[in-house]
Amino acid sequence: MIEALESLVLSLADDELLMGHRHAEWIGLGPILEEDIAFASIAQDETGHAQAYYQLLTDLGLSSPDEYAFKRQPNAFRSAHLVELPNFDYDYGLALMRHFLYDAAEQVRLEALRHSTYEPLAGLAERLLREEKYHWMHAYTWVQRLGRSTEEAHLRLQSALDQLFPYAWMLFEEMPYEPDMVEAGWIPPSSDLRNLWLAQITPWLREAGLVHTQPSESALLPLKGARHGLRSLYFDELYAEMTEVSASDPEAEW
Repeated sequence: MIEALESLVLSLADDELLMGHRHAEWIGLGPILEEDIAFASIAQDETGHAQAYYQLLTDLGLSSPDEYAFKRQPNAFRSAHLVELPNFDYDYGLALMRHFLYDAAEQVRLEALRHSTYEPLAGLAERLLREEKYHWMHAYTWVQRLGRSTEEAHLRLQSALDQLFPYAWMLFEEMPYEPDMVEAGWIPPSSDLRNLWLAQITPWLREAGLVHTQPSESALLPLKGARHGLRSLYFDELYAEMTEVSASDPEAEW
């Protein structure tokens, strides 16, 4: 069962690590000072959460957090493609919508993990929820604020939602060994979590006048396999940037 546990934890940790990196790219580039600081703070939290997840595996005698983050092959990552996407032209509408869709998923996953039969994971989820609730509050507040402001802001958010929704849908792609995880009581089925996520985001989007529709199979097909090691076109550049310092001297103790 160690392979199943590693697969579950890595899907959580890798999402947090790469989302933290993408948020950190907004440091100094936020549209207003408040958002510059907010994205930097959230980035720091997400990176810390990734380390905490990796530490669960380290405590079992597996790799260290640094080894997981900086020394794996691309196909060993279990991140969803949503978190690998670049900050295209630093479009704040896209960054905000990704933040909204992702952190709603985090809320749902952590609430489920609080009741996990794997006690170390349940305890960690309880702790992370205390920080993640502020991420979610920040996301839905700004979606509401901008979605109901100017016509341009509304249209840009709708465009971002249309572009990102298939990627967000695949946050809940079935994981390797998922039937074993569900049987063990570690986590509910991904399809159940997706339904809870939809229930979480739909009222907030509706209030902002934003509309989502279930992605077509043709839209989802290129995004399948992320939880099984299939990386997006953007991963290699992201990983090279993220590991640039550690790769400059692989034997150094930082």
